[in-house]
Amino acid sequence: MNITYVTGDKKAMKPGIHPEYVETTIKCACGNEIKTRSTVKDLHVEICSNCHPFYTKKQKIIDTAGRVDKFKKKYNIK
Repeated sequence: MNITYVTGDKKAMKPGIHPEYVETTIKCACGNEIKTRSTVKDLHVEICSNCHPFYTKKQKIIDTAGRVDKFKKKYNIK
């Protein structure tokens, strides 16, 4: 049985039970590449913070049966 010892401010980890933590590249469908570290080698995602409508402020509200206009009228929002 391996025992974890505290050495200064860092704790030593048990050998052999942790996944390998490697440098990886996250590639988005829009072409954006992000370099980070992960237990997975290369990641491919469909959407990232560079192209997501919420983060780019290009989010569109779909008005169903005038609900958005009704809300704006009710709370006097322009």
